[in-house]
Amino acid sequence: MAATMVKDGNLDYSEDEEENFSDDGDWGDWKADDSGVGGGEEEEDDDDSESDFLCLFCDSHFVSCDLLFEHCSLRHGFDFHRIRNEMKLDFYSSFKLINYIRSQVAENKCWSWKIEADDFNDVKFPWDEEKYLKPVWQEDSLLYSFADDEEDEEDTFDREEVMEDLRKLGDLCIDVEALGETSMSNNDKCNINGNKDVTLLSDCNGLKQSSADDLIVNGKDAEPKVCDGRLVNRNIKKVNENYFGSYSSFGIHKEMLNDKVRTEAYRDALLKNPTLLSGSVVMDVGCGTGILSLFAAKAGASRVVAVEASEKMAKVASKQIAKDNKVFNDNEHNGVLEVAHSMVEELDKSIQIQAHSVDVLVSEWMGYCLLYESMLSSVLYARDRWLKPGGAILPDTATMFVAGFGKGATSLPFWEDVYGFDMSSIGKEILEDTARLPIVDVIEERDLVTQPALLQTFDLSTMKPDEVDFTATATLKPTESEAKTRLCHGVVLWFDTGFTNRFCKENPTVLSTSPYTPPTHWAQTVLTFQEPISVAPASLLSGDDRRGAIGTKECPASSIHLRMSVARAHEHRSIDISLEATGLSSNGQKRRWPVQIFNL
Repeated sequence: MAATMVKDGNLDYSEDEEENFSDDGDWGDWKADDSGVGGGEEEEDDDDSESDFLCLFCDSHFVSCDLLFEHCSLRHGFDFHRIRNEMKLDFYSSFKLINYIRSQVAENKCWSWKIEADDFNDVKFPWDEEKYLKPVWQEDSLLYSFADDEEDEEDTFDREEVMEDLRKLGDLCIDVEALGETSMSNNDKCNINGNKDVTLLSDCNGLKQSSADDLIVNGKDAEPKVCDGRLVNRNIKKVNENYFGSYSSFGIHKEMLNDKVRTEAYRDALLKNPTLLSGSVVMDVGCGTGILSLFAAKAGASRVVAVEASEKMAKVASKQIAKDNKVFNDNEHNGVLEVAHSMVEELDKSIQIQAHSVDVLVSEWMGYCLLYESMLSSVLYARDRWLKPGGAILPDTATMFVAGFGKGATSLPFWEDVYGFDMSSIGKEILEDTARLPIVDVIEERDLVTQPALLQTFDLSTMKPDEVDFTATATLKPTESEAKTRLCHGVVLWFDTGFTNRFCKENPTVLSTSPYTPPTHWAQTVLTFQEPISVAPASLLSGDDRRGAIGTKECPASSIHLRMSVARAHEHRSIDISLEATGLSSNGQKRRWPVQIFNL
């Protein structure tokens, strides 16, 4: 189930993003004082005066991380690099520290502090909570730049499972009405593991207090990205309205119905397993046109509850279609299909149905990269609320795969020869842009340069709702059939869903969105590396004593180790994907590239 598709060569930018972009890196009329800090009325009046990095404690802004951290050390007594080293904070702990400070400053809490502890190994710091992996400001450049100087260093630590960091990312709630009020007194103490204290010392001397009225992000006035619970709920409601409203377009449903791989997999699972469906009570979550409910009714279900949150689809399509096909059930019709206009979480308000009374729960919930749209959470809610113990959920498994792709999957070949002219500079610029956002496109098998690897599996019958967020590793090995060095420009993700013989005993089936099978409307999700990695089969490299940086033409990697996290994003129904790549040479040497974070 997916509503839109972004193609490689058609990247849209807002006017603000276009203003931020500079081909030659010229800062134009940017004004600064001797310390490199932008300030003064002239700057506020100059629309072109933009700088990327906002101070952690005041509204000063800078053109580099180094200047920002130097300012924080001299003006606010906060030495970021020293704290990282002394506390041995890894990338993610440092990421959380920055967000923690941002959130505290927004509440006028914890302007600066010192930590009293003899040994930091077992200390649980105040910023160790998972919520601080969520940016307080959506466009906080500091979060993606503070570790740039580390990319050539050896990875001397094993990072904590990002699963622990990204799971259960609840909305960060800071009461807007409380901004400007100091709610933490001096020497407030947090008990650490029962025997160690982290002492927070308020120190506001010489600081200009920030408020919701004077926040500046990237040199521009901006609303804070934190809000109270009421605003969070309003935002979720608005996102839901837009999301369900998008499915009121019949064109989207035509596209999904025309997807034969999708529709026929569900059809076969419902019509070719009579012992499962005959006489069963079936619930269809997110029924849309009602096609799955119609299959269930045709298969002999005794009752079909079709749940649809889009008002237009529930009223115009599903009910009328059910009537037209003589399966609708209400006071005037004796069919088996009931349509409930409701989110499944609020179904009790729309229809009478007993808890744990459903025999078969079916839903086409999958989005791009499997988890986009966050509909799986609703399916799991319905499972736990209405499915009988031992009842069937269709599909009952979902599996994510990953593989590396080459030049042919990018737009580079097109731009290298446009009616005999070389326009490759455009292709390279597009490729740089795609390293910042995921692309949904159809990738052909011939354009893969590595073998596929399993990334994550889900058992929909038993998984817990918080397992939707996960961290996993995979190792990509170059295809042996191509005994040559090739460039891997990034990774492509896809999924399979299974209607296994656990429930579909007569006719198990698989719905695959793989590049090795006919394309579907989901296509594949493409994540582009910031720089391509040269790879070659280990058999081609064995015995060679190659010199040079791993992943270059001089020293290709024999495999790429990936560490990926997928988690529900701050924006409701979106997902964040983090990608770490490490190249391994044939003699065991490693090279690690900086973490990339994508939002879908």
